[in-house]
Amino acid sequence: MNITPRHLNRATLDRQMLLRRECLDLHEAVRRLGLLQAQEPATPYIALWNRLEPFEPEQLDTAFADGSVVKSSLIRITLHALHADDYSTVYTAMLPSLRASRLGDRRFMESGLTSEEVDGLVPALVEFLERPHTSKEIDGFLSERLGEVNSRAWWALRTFAPLHRAPTGGPWSFHANQTAYVAAQATAQPPTHEEAVRKLFIRYLGAFGPASLRDFEQFTLLRRPVVKAAVQDLARELVTLEGPDGVTLFDVRGGRLPPDDLDVAPRLLPMWDNILLAYADRSRVIPEEYRGLVIRRNGNVLPTLLVDGYVAGVWRPVEGGIEASAFHELGEETWNGLAAEAAELVGFLAGREPGVYGNYSNWWRDLPVHTVRRLPS
Repeated sequence: MNITPRHLNRATLDRQMLLRRECLDLHEAVRRLGLLQAQEPATPYIALWNRLEPFEPEQLDTAFADGSVVKSSLIRITLHALHADDYSTVYTAMLPSLRASRLGDRRFMESGLTSEEVDGLVPALVEFLERPHTSKEIDGFLSERLGEVNSRAWWALRTFAPLHRAPTGGPWSFHANQTAYVAAQATAQPPTHEEAVRKLFIRYLGAFGPASLRDFEQFTLLRRPVVKAAVQDLARELVTLEGPDGVTLFDVRGGRLPPDDLDVAPRLLPMWDNILLAYADRSRVIPEEYRGLVIRRNGNVLPTLLVDGYVAGVWRPVEGGIEASAFHELGEETWNGLAAEAAELVGFLAGREPGVYGNYSNWWRDLPVHTVRRLPS
């Protein structure tokens, strides 16, 4: 079966619950979405607001507080929120890469520590973090065992030790500038690395498929031999499709492929929304001419206007509403749809953080926009 770019766009929107808001239990939604980008504390909340009807932010507060949804640095060493039941699989799949990213780094190798010394600290650290502690407290704990202060020990361990971020309060459960950590719950029978990569690939396709090997590699930064071995082992569980330019795409059996002519309501996506970063070929959602405008030089990914399933501009809160900056001309019906979304978003933010993402306003100075409107109006 040949899949067009627009088919891929609609499949992504369907699996990421952006064709329409869906009535799902929070935990079921988080599992279906795979992982929620959580680099900014507000982002998983706004992501779920875009996808669920109804969604009350207190639901996610409770899930973070009781540990049924956890926040960790796993994929691409950036913070993601995921269902606690999925943590062991994702952590095991990513552990070799997470270790290599730190223990093979020049900054660690110049610290005077050996890999064996740092690995030997893990059991005691996990025991220490049976209850939450701040980074400063953890540094002190590690220094006692090393006999000196060595900042690279914690720098490495916070990346690959089995830890979660612990909620610290604030409008979105986690303060951006105040961090605490707690040990992950041990799993009775954790999967092998090979099993975990296979499970992660299936989860990825369920949330983002159909997709190519390059897409999965980009999403996880796993090495090609590891990915190819997983796909070969999963051959009987997958279907293959021909994508644009003859690219081989993989999908789970029974994966939904909605018609490519479905109408899609506008959305106001958060910073770093998953659909903007889940693929090597990001033209699935971001027109190529807008990619550099939305994904900035330092890796920031701006909050975007999604129009007909594609990025069409960016947004930010301003006094009394939302400032929407469109990269090309939009019709009045589209603006009306964006205004309705903005009115709902302003109400959603009002009880939490009306000026969310305010620290990133410097990126708006150089955006070549077509139209700027204050919404709702």
